[in-house]
Amino acid sequence: MATAHATRVQQRAGDPVSEAPPVPREKLEAIFRDIQSDLRFDHELHGCLNCGICTATCPAAHYYDFSPREIVQLLWTENLEGIYDAMQEKIWACAQCYTCAARCPFGNSPGGLVMLMRETAIKHRMESAKNVLRPFSRVMLKLVSTGNQLAPDMITKDHFPDWGPRISKVEAPLKLLRQAIPVPTLNTTATAWEVNLRTSIELYTIWEETGVLEQLEGIDPNLFDVISDFMDEKREEWEDFLAEQQARGGDDE
Repeated sequence: MATAHATRVQQRAGDPVSEAPPVPREKLEAIFRDIQSDLRFDHELHGCLNCGICTATCPAAHYYDFSPREIVQLLWTENLEGIYDAMQEKIWACAQCYTCAARCPFGNSPGGLVMLMRETAIKHRMESAKNVLRPFSRVMLKLVSTGNQLAPDMITKDHFPDWGPRISKVEAPLKLLRQAIPVPTLNTTATAWEVNLRTSIELYTIWEETGVLEQLEGIDPNLFDVISDFMDEKREEWEDFLAEQQARGGDDE
């Protein structure tokens, strides 16, 4: 007598309602393999009671078509088509507050799983990742050029329209307000604070070694070219500085 073996893995063959062409199975498997192979995956996913506590306490679930429980269920059942579909829009609604992780009785971290899915979306150059990250290109350029993610003069209604209607109320004499701050390095609207040139070079090295720049090239080639040129100039400045210091040392001897 044959014995039935239960499995949590769901077998699907596309969405019968959608008119979109089915995504090749090989691509779906490659995407899930990249998510599952991450060292953090087994720490973030332990099972699922399908209790819904994570979704009930999720701030994003109250305002968007987003459910932490759905994310966990899709990954736990290895629903490849569902995972791919969620990566087109839903995963970008998560605020990464990790309230879900604090509440889950199984110790899951839906927010952590969303992070893995976002990174995989960037790696596979999904259009959803390009659309979401495009408004942050100026922030990225600011980070590379000054070492700061955000400067006060960037907080305007023209630069961040996606921040909502209240951004229109940001009308303040920023230069005057910055002068009231006692710390000298903060008396500027160009950057939040001054960053050492050596620190910038170290950041560039980290971004290169960890694959950040490679991912950026896949998402926004034009921004990648601009940043690469800027980094080359900074590195030339650093080499000139080292050469100057070495020459001064030789003169002192």
